[in-house]
Order: sequence, then structure tokens, then C-alpha cells
Amino acid sequence: MTTALTNLLDMDPAQLVAYCGELGEKPFRAKQLQRWIHQFGVSDFDQMTDLAKSLRDKLKTRAEVRAPAIISDHTSTDGTRKWLVDVGQGNAVETVFIPEENRGTLCVSTQAGCAVNCRFCSTGKQGFNRNLTVAEIIGQLWMAEFELRKTKGIEGGPKGERQITNVVMMGMGEPLLNFEPTVTALRLMLDDNAYGLSRRRVTLSTSGVVPMIDKLSQECPVALAVSLHASNDVLRDSLIPLNRKHPLRELMLACKRYLEFAPRDFITFEYCMLDGVNDTDTHARELVALVKEGETAIPCKFNLIPFNPFPESGLKRSHNPRIKAFAQILMDAGIVTTIRKTRGDDIDAACGQLAGEVKDRTRVQERMQKMAEYQAKFGKDFGRIVEISG
Repeated sequence: MTTALTNLLDMDPAQLVAYCGELGEKPFRAKQLQRWIHQFGVSDFDQMTDLAKSLRDKLKTRAEVRAPAIISDHTSTDGTRKWLVDVGQGNAVETVFIPEENRGTLCVSTQAGCAVNCRFCSTGKQGFNRNLTVAEIIGQLWMAEFELRKTKGIEGGPKGERQITNVVMMGMGEPLLNFEPTVTALRLMLDDNAYGLSRRRVTLSTSGVVPMIDKLSQECPVALAVSLHASNDVLRDSLIPLNRKHPLRELMLACKRYLEFAPRDFITFEYCMLDGVNDTDTHARELVALVKEGETAIPCKFNLIPFNPFPESGLKRSHNPRIKAFAQILMDAGIVTTIRKTRGDDIDAACGQLAGEVKDRTRVQERMQKMAEYQAKFGKDFGRIVEISG
């Protein structure tokens, strides 16, 4: 029976040292390996020329460097680039690169689908299938960095011009519901022998998994963004079901605790602007009170996000004058506020759109349609149906 190869992309620095020890190698070999993999983008052990041949021979029979395979690669008219990558078992996730004048930001996915099911997010409507592994998370950064270098003809290695300067965990999935693989991937992003990113340049976005926010502050505090999207619990309950478990007060206090360990001295609150739902002057004033008054007061900035409509949502994007008026109320209260420029709309790479090509392994839409058909056919007798075949 063939023994499965160990994927070295699954290992953080400490784990790679331990693995080299199991092979009878000294710790410095782990650093060499890590540089070849994450700084040079090399997956062929024979090309790792400063490793002893005996070690290379061991690795060839026991290990591999395998990132998710690229299914499709699209570039938007604004330069945004989106890859659909295969994570096995019929699942695929999306990774998006957003180029700007002085930086390049990669948006990374942490789950195949998402269980949080925010009302305004198309990804959640696909349902949840599974958590991604470390290799599937860090492999998105590995793949994107060296694909971008290859496109521009830039050499690998630490002297090569880095294409990705910032990483945001804002792709498919809730990162804090896939905690251990996410944190291991974060450690690799920050390690100087891998990608060497500053904690300030790596942002994790969460819908508000309070216990895991506290755990992240102790294990690997990076910049934190919170998907707020509502100014009170009644509204947030209707938009983000997770709020019923961790309501606003609990979430805000967790954010305040996080700031004691965070690389930035503020929390970023993301706020998707929904026409007639959460975009009135009253909502803006409630937000001011939430972050400026009492025990929930917290240093923060707001990022207002124009909603990207999709058919199943029943929601509309707020009009630009309304977004600007909303922002002005926040700014008049002394809150730093930005309005996100939508990028990659033409390739469905904008915020909340990362579900377009993803295979619906959970068959949520198919099952809902079938239920509706049977409901219409059998009416009040539908509840007696135990099993539906076909």
C-alpha cells in the first residue's frame, strides 16, 4: 500500500522543525526548506540545491508541496484578478488579488461555503461544506504570489519584487469557525522565513464569533475587521443569524479586549449599505452612540461597503447620495469613515460575490427548489412526506 505524502504547506515553522527532526535532520534544514517553498515558490525538491542530496531523496519519497490547482483565472478591467481553485472532493473556492498603486491585497478564503448565512452575502446562500486545511489556505497565497510574479517575469526569492503586500481573510467562509488551520496559516504569513508580512498588513474579518476573538488575541493577534452591518440587535439578528448567539454588547466588549493585543489601535467595522434596511440617518446616529458612548465605546473606523446585489437576496444597494450622507453623520461625530470602491464587479470578485462559480456540494438551492415544488403539489400533506426520491 502506498503511503500518503506529507504536504509541507500544511506545516508552520515549528511543525516543519519537528518534521525535519523526524527525518534525522537539524533544525536549520527547516528554515532552508521554508525559504525554498514560500520565498522561491519551489515545489520540486531537486531544485532545492543547498539541501543535502540525502535529504532531497528522503523528501521525494515522503513529502510534497501541493497547493490547490487552478481551475480558472480571470482578470477584471480594473486589474482585479480572480482565481477559482480546486480544493478536492468536488469543492472549489475563490481567491482575489486587488492591485493598487502602492500595494497588492490578496483576499483569501478559509472555508468551502459558509455556515453563517448572512442575508446580504451570496456565498452563504451556497451552504457550508467543509473547513479548508492549512495547505488550502496558505496555498492560495503561495499560488497567487508566484502566479503574479510569473505573469510579470519577476524572479523568485526574497530579492524578487513582492506582489502581495497585504492579506485579508475576507473570502469565502468565517475564519474563526476554522480556527486552528487559519492561525497556522497566519503564522506562516508573518514568519520572516516565509512571507514576512507585518501583523498590521494581515487582516482577519469575522462576523462576530466572540470566544474565538478572545482566543485569537492570545494566539496570533493581527488586524481585526468586524462585519457589523447593523446598529441594533433587532436589525443585526435579521441580517446575521450569529448575532442571536453573540449580541452586539458582547461583541463590542470582545473587540475592546482584543485591542489590548492588536497591532493597530482601532477596530475596523464593515458596514454593507442596504437600501431602506440599515442606511437611514437614525441608523447612523445609533452607530455613533454604540461606538462613542458607555461601555461599548471603542476606537474604530468604519468601512461602508456598497451592496453587490444577487437575485436571491431581495436587497438593493443604497444610492450613492444616501451612502455619502450616512458617512457624513459618522465623520461629523469624529469617526474615521471610508466608502469602499467596488472592484472586480465584472468577474464577480467584489465583496459578497464569492460564490458565482463555486460548486454547490451541499445542493442547497436544488433541495430548496424541490421542497417548494412538493409543497405546491401536496399542500397541507407535505409535512407527512418522510423521504423524497429522485
